[in-house]
Amino acid sequence: MAKPDSEEIEVEREETPPEASSSHANPTIRAVADQDIGSAIAVAGHPIHAMLVHFPIALVICTLGVDGLYWITGDPFWVRVGLWSTGFAFAFGILASVAGTLELLAVPGIRVRVASWNHAIAAMTLVAVAGANFGLRLNVPEAVLPHGLMLSFLAAILTALAGWHGGKLVFDHGVGLIISTKQ
Repeated sequence: MAKPDSEEIEVEREETPPEASSSHANPTIRAVADQDIGSAIAVAGHPIHAMLVHFPIALVICTLGVDGLYWITGDPFWVRVGLWSTGFAFAFGILASVAGTLELLAVPGIRVRVASWNHAIAAMTLVAVAGANFGLRLNVPEAVLPHGLMLSFLAAILTALAGWHGGKLVFDHGVGLIISTKQ
C-alpha cells in the first residue's frame, strides 16, 4: 500500500475537526461526537426537512420585498402578492417544522446538540411570526403598512437566525450528511 502524500493527509485533517472527534479530551464532547447524526426522516437518503426548508426561507424574503414595493408604489397588487407569499411561507414553514421536529425527536445525536435546540426555537418562532403575518394580511389587508412590514422584517431576521443555526448543524456538526467512503 502506497504512503499517502501530504495533500491527502491535509484533506483528512480538514474533514474531521478536532471538536467533532471521538478522541476529544473532554468526555462530554466525545459522547456527543459518538452519537449517530444521520437522517431518520428521509426519502432515498435525502432529509425531508432539508428539501422543504428552502421554500419558507425564499417566501419570507419575498414577502419583505413585496412589502417594500407596496410601500414605494402604493399598488394594491403587492398586497395580494404579499398575502399569497406569506401564506405559502407559513404553510411550507409548518411542513418543514414538522419534518425538522420529527428529525430532532427521532435522532438522539441531533437531540443532544445545543445548536439543534437553538435552530428549533428560532424556526418555531419564525413560523409563529409568519402565521401572524398571514393572519394580519388575511383579516386586515390595510394594516400591511406598518404592521405587516414590521412582521415581515422580524420574519426576515428570524430567517437569518434560524438559517445560521441550521447551517451550523450541517457544516459544523455534519447533521443529515451522507459521507461517502470514496475520495
